[in-house]
Amino acid sequence: MKLDVLDPMITHNSTALMPVLFVGHGNPMNAIEENEFVESWRNIGKTIPKPSAILCISAHWETRGTLVTAMEKPMTIHDFGGFPKTLFDVQYPAPGSTELAKETQQLIHQTKVGLDDKWGLDHGAWSVIKHLYPEADVPVVEMSLDYFQSPKAHYDLARELAPLRRKGVLIIGSGNMVHNLRRVAWDKFNENYGYDWAIEANEKMKRYILDDNHQQLINIQAQGSAFQLAIPTPEHYLPLLYALALKEKNEQITLFNDQTMAGSLSMTSVKIDKV
Repeated sequence: MKLDVLDPMITHNSTALMPVLFVGHGNPMNAIEENEFVESWRNIGKTIPKPSAILCISAHWETRGTLVTAMEKPMTIHDFGGFPKTLFDVQYPAPGSTELAKETQQLIHQTKVGLDDKWGLDHGAWSVIKHLYPEADVPVVEMSLDYFQSPKAHYDLARELAPLRRKGVLIIGSGNMVHNLRRVAWDKFNENYGYDWAIEANEKMKRYILDDNHQQLINIQAQGSAFQLAIPTPEHYLPLLYALALKEKNEQITLFNDQTMAGSLSMTSVKIDKV
């Protein structure tokens, strides 16, 4: 029997292990522009198995406590300012999944997870997912970042999500490894350009990622001044830890969109899948 992805999640059926993504989402204009980053997102959507649903951990939903969206029709949130009307006009009408929200809630034991009916899909989610699945035919649930928790706590929470990968769920962390808006080189906003410290931090992060050295990536404060400049606040970095926590021993890491932009931003992204 063929399952329609618009039906509620059928979470009791086991599937092959789904990949995991960490996506550097960058400028909200990526939602409507044509560039190499968008092209990479589209190619991934075409080459990985189509998921039954998506669980997205976005840098742009920080809360007290951990929440998951549990509405059937999440709204498209335009959580930014100063952009053209064409960007604000974009709607991404993907359905939600109360079943996935409840299963996610039940999987996590280290903290209480609340069901949310007010948020929706922020641009950390929809600006990327609309290129992966332009027909908006895959249900999407967002999980918030509890800003009171440590990087280690976020990493440990992410590990509890692992069973979803065998139930057709694509887990996406959306942020930016290097993200310091106060240091942006506005005169080079759309250029492949990074300050020395941004390049140093990005290269160090990639080395740790490829070596499976997650402990060093969790221990942000011990990594020196380049890391401190790259991660002045943790919300764009933490989604990377969610993705890495889900990597299994026999899986490979692929880096894509590996560029520093505007001096202080990195688009570097990670795909985790079986060898």
